[in-house]
Amino acid sequence: MNADRPFIDKEHPKVYGAMFKAAKASRTASHEAGLGDDLIEMVNIRVSQINGCSTCLSIHFPKARKAGVEQRTLDVLPAWRETKLFTDQQRAALELAESLTVIDPALDRQAVNARAAAHLTTAQISAVEWTTTLINAFNRISIASGHPVIR
Repeated sequence: MNADRPFIDKEHPKVYGAMFKAAKASRTASHEAGLGDDLIEMVNIRVSQINGCSTCLSIHFPKARKAGVEQRTLDVLPAWRETKLFTDQQRAALELAESLTVIDPALDRQAVNARAAAHLTTAQISAVEWTTTLINAFNRISIASGHPVIR
């Protein structure tokens, strides 16, 4: 760490601690809504892939495998639309996550949410959106800080 690129989590640990509390609360809400760690981790990975966050990828790939996500599913995650390996619920969650990560003013968010509502409850949609919001924030923390890949 140096002055021109500080580890912002170390510079302001109370703020970072609040982020972790929010992430824990989000995971609890996801579980209460009926979402498993497998889906949560797929969302975390897909968002981290889009954002190019190597640190978060190095954390969430092992978590996904531990949660039971098959390696071949993880291998094709960037092309989830092109394969039948993903359930309708997973597809809905991934589309929501991508729509909140790549901000496109031309995207019809109401249509995205309507498609999601066919496969996810309102509580599940909210939980996926919280998961997405928080992993986007963690990606930016790691990118801003230049965090290393976790081994």
